Amino acid sequence: SLVRKRHTLIEANVDVKTTERDLITEICDSFTKRVRKQVKKTAYSQSSQIRAIRKKMGDIMTQEVATEDLKSLVNKLNPDSIGKDIEKECTEIYPLHEVHIRKVNVLKKPKFNESKL
Repeated sequence: SLVRKRHTLIEANVDVKTTERDLITEICDSFTKRVRKQVKKTAYSQSSQIRAIRKKMGDIMTQEVATEDLKSLVNKLNPDSIGKDIEKECTEIYPLHEVHIRKVNVLKKPKFNESKL
């Protein structure tokens, strides 16, 4: 199981339009990580740190999805490169591990117009 005791679970969700004008919602999960040589048993983050991490997660997910079409987005989600980018960027706020895009939903597809063909 991914959920662990004495660690903070941080979730972020964002709605983004792709270049093909599909409206997509992404949900990302991450967990705080104990630092090396840490004496304290817990790895809880403060609420201000959680807010900052959520904001940065949303910015990164928006930036990555808004420049892609649906097919290349699926290819980008497979190796979990977005999760690695989030983990690198948020380390300065609080160390994270197990950062994954948990769910991607297509909320709205653009209307297909046959007359344009």
